[in-house]
Amino acid sequence: MKISIERASLLRAVSQAQSVVERRNTIPILANVLIEAEGDMASFRATDLDVEVVDKIAAQVERAGATTVSAVTLHEIVRKLPDGALVRLTADPATERLTVEAGRSNFSLATLPREDFPVMASSEYTSNFAAPAPMLRRLFDKSKFAISTEETRYYLNGVYMHVAQGEDGPALRCVATDGHRLARIDAPLPEGADEMHGVIVPRKTVGEMRKLLDDDDAVIAVSVSETKVRFATPEITLTSKVIDGTFPDYTRVIPANNARKLEVDASEFAKAVDRVATVSSERSRAVKLSMDEDRLVLSVNAPDSGAAEEELAVAYGDEHLEIGFNAKYLLEIASQVDRENAVFMFNSAGDPTLMREGSDASAIYVVMPMRV
Repeated sequence: MKISIERASLLRAVSQAQSVVERRNTIPILANVLIEAEGDMASFRATDLDVEVVDKIAAQVERAGATTVSAVTLHEIVRKLPDGALVRLTADPATERLTVEAGRSNFSLATLPREDFPVMASSEYTSNFAAPAPMLRRLFDKSKFAISTEETRYYLNGVYMHVAQGEDGPALRCVATDGHRLARIDAPLPEGADEMHGVIVPRKTVGEMRKLLDDDDAVIAVSVSETKVRFATPEITLTSKVIDGTFPDYTRVIPANNARKLEVDASEFAKAVDRVATVSSERSRAVKLSMDEDRLVLSVNAPDSGAAEEELAVAYGDEHLEIGFNAKYLLEIASQVDRENAVFMFNSAGDPTLMREGSDASAIYVVMPMRV
């Protein structure tokens, strides 16, 4: 194999590949990226057996072929090469080496045979549809903060993507929860998605997929089966196993009759929470919200380090209420709000609180209170 690739394209491909490979693995081949060159394209494939990414880029192919090389090492080399460099990759099967050349730089890397590289078994996808990148970006970006990190509740370690009945009819819905907070985001149902099987997309896949969604004009081809999900652009294909488990009935924890309404400027609220939480040594310290007519007082009392209080002008017309929340959870939820105002709906100091973005009901968040 002998190919030449422009550095920027190569860096993008190996960067995606090295982020998929596991740093610590017992199978040496899984640390490698499989490079295949044919025609005028080169493909870079990496996997950890749960997630697989294939990135196709234009290349000058002098001699077709394939080899595998350490993804992390290749990425480090390409990253340090000068901008605009033309990188030549030459694989020699006899010496089992890959030569990387750019200008006056020359590297020789150990390779492993391509035959040993595991390729993820293809799946019969039962649903195939196309969705604009900004729509998928919103669905996953706004929900992923609530993914659980508890390995024991593995079925919460991802975003549950499924078809649901939204405010304006059928919707593509993403839900994530860790038992303390919940995010439920809806988008108009894309054509062809109505029969989609609900799947739990793992946290790592959500992170890797985010790299496909930066181009606002991109249209992502989404394919779903009971065991796998695939997101593809013409250049990059990301395939992942889904979490084998049943996502809990989240509708039961979304409060339906919280009547006390507080409306506040979202960015002012987030900044105020951040400021008062500064005196607390632990980020999980409770922030107390005291509400009276058109007035909100945020306070933190940390006996070992001090106390803080800040008052905000808000729209609130119900009776006095005091309620406490984990400062980190409040900040994460407030930072999701794209619109000017955040609307909080309370019931009592011990019940879950609902939050939405202004009058938009397509994104709702639930957060459990803390004792203060």
